Amino acid sequence: MAEALWDIARPVRPGRVAGAAMAGFRDRGRTPAGLRLIPPPAVTLAVIFGTGSVAVADAAGRRQRGSVVAGLGFGTTRITHAADFACVQVRLPPVAAGAVLGVRPGELAGFVTLDDLWGREAARLAERLSEISSWDERFALTDALLARRGETGPEADREVAWAWHRMVRTRGRVRVDELAAEVGWSRKRLWSRFQAQTGLPPKRAARLVRFDDAVHRLVAGGDPARVAADAGYADQSHLHRDVRAFTGITPAVVAGEPFLTIDDIAWPSPPRG
Repeated sequence: MAEALWDIARPVRPGRVAGAAMAGFRDRGRTPAGLRLIPPPAVTLAVIFGTGSVAVADAAGRRQRGSVVAGLGFGTTRITHAADFACVQVRLPPVAAGAVLGVRPGELAGFVTLDDLWGREAARLAERLSEISSWDERFALTDALLARRGETGPEADREVAWAWHRMVRTRGRVRVDELAAEVGWSRKRLWSRFQAQTGLPPKRAARLVRFDDAVHRLVAGGDPARVAADAGYADQSHLHRDVRAFTGITPAVVAGEPFLTIDDIAWPSPPRG
């Protein structure tokens, strides 16, 4: 088994933002440049603190350094630099992210710096996290800030929130026509409102949720043909195309990606049926 790249901490109790999850990471000095980031079905907030640093770059070569926010289904992105960093990472449901961040996820283009969204408040949070010695206190501080911001930011439409939660419950195996009928909207209205408020059109969002289910089955050692069938793909080549679309690599390679292999520690989820 490969040696761990990071020390990982988890909160002992759920946070106050519904559906949000947190984890703490501390670099062991082994994070390689070029490490690929795999998009989860969430808006990701990474608060970097301490004396270390991290930088990422997307497929177009755009670079961001320090604390960042990644929109839902961000494209191919790699860590270009990592040195002695510590980080509180938060995964926000896209329907809750607008309230917490102060902007709709649809306004995010890939990765943006947290400074651009929160201004001085981002730097103050990183400073406070550096001053605190325990992960429990860091999680409590971050949770309190997220909850306070979530009380004043823009809320998602109830219909959009319902559609998103339905996608998650079905692990992406639901048709847009069904969602539109269930919320009483036209397909066009659901498509427009959902994309504006989450950052992805509903069909691609459902694909992302299904992709996430599939790649975690692959990480657990599932045979690709069986994974394709269990995750609702038409066949193995369909799974291959989706993995390529979201990561740029094959199912065989994605199963060993470090940001997926630590998910059962950092982001534990219910067993997959």
